[in-house]
Amino acid sequence: MGQEDLAIQDFDQAIRINPVNPEAYNNRGNAYRAKGQQDRAIQDYDEAIRLNPNYAVAYNGRAAAYSDKGQYDRAIKDLDESIRLSPAYAEAYVTRGNAYDQMGQQDRALKDYDAAIRVSPNDADAYYDRGGVYRHLGQYDRAIQDYNQAIRLKPDDADSYDERGNAYDAKGEHDRAIQDFDEAIRLNPHEAATYSNRGKAYFDVGQADRAIQDYDQAISLKPDYATAFYNRGLALQSMSQYDRAIQDYDQAIRLKPDYATAYNNRGVIYLLKRQYERAVQDFNQVIRLTPDDAKTYTGRGICYADMGEYDRAIQDYEAALRLKPDYALALRKLEDSRRAKAAVGSR
Repeated sequence: MGQEDLAIQDFDQAIRINPVNPEAYNNRGNAYRAKGQQDRAIQDYDEAIRLNPNYAVAYNGRAAAYSDKGQYDRAIKDLDESIRLSPAYAEAYVTRGNAYDQMGQQDRALKDYDAAIRVSPNDADAYYDRGGVYRHLGQYDRAIQDYNQAIRLKPDDADSYDERGNAYDAKGEHDRAIQDFDEAIRLNPHEAATYSNRGKAYFDVGQADRAIQDYDQAISLKPDYATAFYNRGLALQSMSQYDRAIQDYDQAIRLKPDYATAYNNRGVIYLLKRQYERAVQDFNQVIRLTPDDAKTYTGRGICYADMGEYDRAIQDYEAALRLKPDYALALRKLEDSRRAKAAVGSR
């Protein structure tokens, strides 16, 4: 029921009555993990394993807590043991797959999800998590197949509709994406990310007004949601509401100081407003965060050229062309700046 504090009180009492019951420690560990108190959870899993060294479920729980802390090597060690003790324990394969996915080892993650499905063909979580890996790999059709299975097995799971919607949106099937986001919101009307995702789909089909309504709702549910501020800024920018867009990019950057695309878009607006020094400051930040982006050097070069600083503009266009030799805009602007510099010098 999500009432972890009441659960912990009961597990405390159970442990007082029987201090050698490993299940009570394991279950209290689960409650602490649900509360985000991973260190206390690990202490309980340690005790459960001490009391029952063959307790595969406790190894899985401790591994999940280690994964939450980013300690994936320790997690995998525990999961190897959990699977050794219980080779048909599907959840351990899923947890290990999640750890491998976080480590960027998607091939090994997929093998574990496959194994989970082999030993438990009706494990909705395994299909859901495997779908997530396929989606991040750009294999959207395979992702959708897995989300279909997850929804078949667990038809009231809002997350599966949300993620299938993201896969459809990435494929360009925006109407089907919106249908899935609608269903996810019906099942769980309090998830900010789903409103933001639906807003993106509306934006992709040219309905910026409806997109903004969804971003408003996402922000009302989660006031520190940097992505929603960024996306709303993008929609406002597309409607030429530049001052409001800047306010949203400001907020996105305040919440996420390394948000390179927010700096870039804000810089573009400042360029359009001919506030060149502020635009240059933003492009500087983008280059610091993503130094291999030819477009940003070109944007900064345009600022310098409009300010009459042709040498600096030429340097930026040349940098852009080193990164992208066939970048027509940078080449054209480079030629323009060289001619402008020569004209100034001949006067």
